[in-house]
Amino acid sequence: MSKIVKRKKKMFISVLPGEQVEVALAEDGVLTEYYVEMVHQVKTRGNIYKAKIHNIDPALQAAFINYGAERNGFLQIDEVHPEYYLLVQGPERKAKYPPIQKALKKNQEVLVQVVKEPTGSKGAFMTTYLSLPGRFFVLTPGREQRGVSRKIEDEEERKRLKEAISGLKLDEGLGIIVRTAALGQSKSALERDLSFLKRLWKEVRQKGTQAATPSLVYQELDLSARAVRDYLTDDVSEVWVDEPETAKKVADMAALVFPRRPGIVKQHTDMDLALWDRFNLRRYIEQLYSREVTLPSGGRLVFDQGEALTAVDINSGKIGGESNFREMALKTNVEAAEEIARQLRLRDIGGQIVIDFIEMKDRKHVAEVEKSLRAILKTDRARTDVGKMSHFGLLEMVRQRIGSSAVSITTEPCPCCKGAGTRRNLEWQSMAVLKELYRVLRKNGAPETVPCKVSAELAVYLLNQKRDRLSGFESEFKKKIAIIVE
Repeated sequence: MSKIVKRKKKMFISVLPGEQVEVALAEDGVLTEYYVEMVHQVKTRGNIYKAKIHNIDPALQAAFINYGAERNGFLQIDEVHPEYYLLVQGPERKAKYPPIQKALKKNQEVLVQVVKEPTGSKGAFMTTYLSLPGRFFVLTPGREQRGVSRKIEDEEERKRLKEAISGLKLDEGLGIIVRTAALGQSKSALERDLSFLKRLWKEVRQKGTQAATPSLVYQELDLSARAVRDYLTDDVSEVWVDEPETAKKVADMAALVFPRRPGIVKQHTDMDLALWDRFNLRRYIEQLYSREVTLPSGGRLVFDQGEALTAVDINSGKIGGESNFREMALKTNVEAAEEIARQLRLRDIGGQIVIDFIEMKDRKHVAEVEKSLRAILKTDRARTDVGKMSHFGLLEMVRQRIGSSAVSITTEPCPCCKGAGTRRNLEWQSMAVLKELYRVLRKNGAPETVPCKVSAELAVYLLNQKRDRLSGFESEFKKKIAIIVE
């Protein structure tokens, strides 16, 4: 009798028709992944454009690409496929890539794909090495390869999949990479997915030759469809959707993926209770926007995101006595490592990350914390590179940013502090106003006693105003000053 695997993962899709889509994945009731897409801010990552080179920067060894967006895209020389080179490099070449100013020219047409969304003042990061994702494969035009995702670690399964794809027929110039969703799939299922991707590439290539420049030639699926393609795996037991049309679309897609599980998609119809409240996920979602995260042991994580890196500080809970300190430090650090990995994924924090762990002198404890962090990061869809913990308890790591995070899409800098997190206090603001008044009155020849009188009147007025903002005082200042000066 085969052992029944109890599935504990669930997927949730919440839709505001024509405006917003939210997708969440939870395991044992705990939020593990969360994505948001606004219809008016649809992501461009994965889109393929017929574009032209706007200009070339030899110093950066990069080209700026006009693909029809507000800001030009950024294309580095190592992301340029040799088929676009204007010169043919001989075998005697010493450099890996030719100088970009000789390889490309202004106004040259190229097919480019968005690798990273535009952020802040930076344009989209682009590549000419195209890829088309399917359910079980990623098709790689221009790269003749047959590979298996490194996330598939079972050697027997890797061997089986390699044998399966070695017999698949591929056109010249095409390659494939097996995705983790292909685990346990039959050869016929793999062949169907490959046939779909080959038809899709034929359409993209044909549109790329006929379309005007710049123009979109391939658009990635919307978030609800991508969720089924990329996140609906065999260990997801249920998919809950709170909008009828989306529920039908998701059910149709899920039926193609899992034909033997007809009841996997369920519609949330209770209008008295929101989807997030029904499954107790709202508190996890709201926690994403907090600077602090509380750990089970009572410790806290503090996230500070800067321009160059993200710093994560771990504050311990109450630790009583020297004898308890080592064990409590280890327990808190292990909890922190697991929660940090989860928060990095949920917030989609990328780039350089520095974690300040509670100091541990026992090297075995240090190794255990590092092992815990690496183990849970294996489930992250983004690539990560984790360093060793230093003598001071600092651990450096790098994480690939997948796209625009839910936090970046749904937040904006505070209009008061401009994102700094602090602002000048009321006392300093008051003194600044008094100083400016003092300067203006003296400039206009007022007697020495007038500025002092203004300061005294204004100080009394400010003390009587039990407010934390100064902006509303301006009209009152003018009235009082006019009375005093007269």
